Amino acid sequence: MNIAWIIGFVIAVGMTFYGMVSGGELAWFVDIPSIAIVVGGTIGAVIANYPMSTLKNMGKLLKLAILSPKYDPESYIEQMVDYCKTARQKGILALEEQANACTDTFMKSALMLIVDANDSDKVKSMLDDSINFLCDRHDQNIAIFNRAAGVAPAFGMVGTLCGLIGMLKRMDPTDPNSAASLGSSMATALVTTFYGSLLAHVLFTPIGNQLQYLHNSEVLCLQIVEEGTLAIISGANPRYVEEKLRMMLPMNTKPKGKAGAEAK
Repeated sequence: MNIAWIIGFVIAVGMTFYGMVSGGELAWFVDIPSIAIVVGGTIGAVIANYPMSTLKNMGKLLKLAILSPKYDPESYIEQMVDYCKTARQKGILALEEQANACTDTFMKSALMLIVDANDSDKVKSMLDDSINFLCDRHDQNIAIFNRAAGVAPAFGMVGTLCGLIGMLKRMDPTDPNSAASLGSSMATALVTTFYGSLLAHVLFTPIGNQLQYLHNSEVLCLQIVEEGTLAIISGANPRYVEEKLRMMLPMNTKPKGKAGAEAK
């Protein structure tokens, strides 16, 4: 579970709620027409921009952002070094048994390309295409939440304008009660801006950023598999393969595991 996302969400919502109740009454911030404009307008705008085949995955994407899977590049490096050792000691065909036991579909496909005796250029082209297609799918999914984050404040302003227009239309300079209600009507009109900003910065933007982080982590692991596969085809030394793959990691990543100790 993505604890950081949950903690941040709880803090943001909690502090906002505290500010609402400490500065006045909670009922001041509840306005059904404003909610309808912001939430309904945002949903409608998002639906209008994307096909249903993409929108139907929003529930899965939200679950993915909260229950973030763990992508461990260190584990991928260890596996690729082990496969490199097997190829050097037992031959390329010995990788077939390990490929069949591999649970990672991309890694399994890469190993089978080696076993099938494909040349490095063809393997690189196929793996590059697979990563690029994955990037395209992920970019489209992330764009949904980024779009929603941009649309929600806009509909907040639309709701505010609707409220202001209605307020001004109802004003009667000859009626003292009409002028006295100006402050209350203005506050109601501004509630929609509040809703739009809250949805954009507490819900949609964090979800989009979490999905982007997961995407970057997954792509790094796939690139490690690709570079390791090409190194195996070239017959590189396992120690060289490990060092090359570790150079792909962020600078603050500390080596761990058994790969460094066992690479020969």
